[in-house]
Amino acid sequence: MAKKQKIDFSPTGASLNNPFAALEANGLPAGAVQQPASVPANREPYKPSKLGRVVLRREKAHRGGKTVIVVYDFAPNIGGAYIESLAGKLKAACGCGGTAKDRTIEIQGDQPGRIRALLEQEGFRVAGVT
Repeated sequence: MAKKQKIDFSPTGASLNNPFAALEANGLPAGAVQQPASVPANREPYKPSKLGRVVLRREKAHRGGKTVIVVYDFAPNIGGAYIESLAGKLKAACGCGGTAKDRTIEIQGDQPGRIRALLEQEGFRVAGVT
């Protein structure tokens, strides 16, 4: 049985048909120089004017006996970027790990007092675990 001919698909391969091969850049006007927009790296995400109420829940199930505090039930006007930045603030304030997923925040450890205080300081009304 004869071997099939392999087609060379490398960028310099002869089998590729370059549609721009006949174009020339001579005589084109110089383009305008674009300055990159300066965006500060530590820019805060948009904070909505009405934050509303959130609920705290203590969970241990399916976590190997470890306790986490789940913050959920965010208002629909609160964006995902703000929820993620809030999760970072909560993790820093509690000195522990956590995550933000599916519009909920999970903070490792049993520290509902610190979490409640920071959320109330941000402007949320907090219900749930006391």
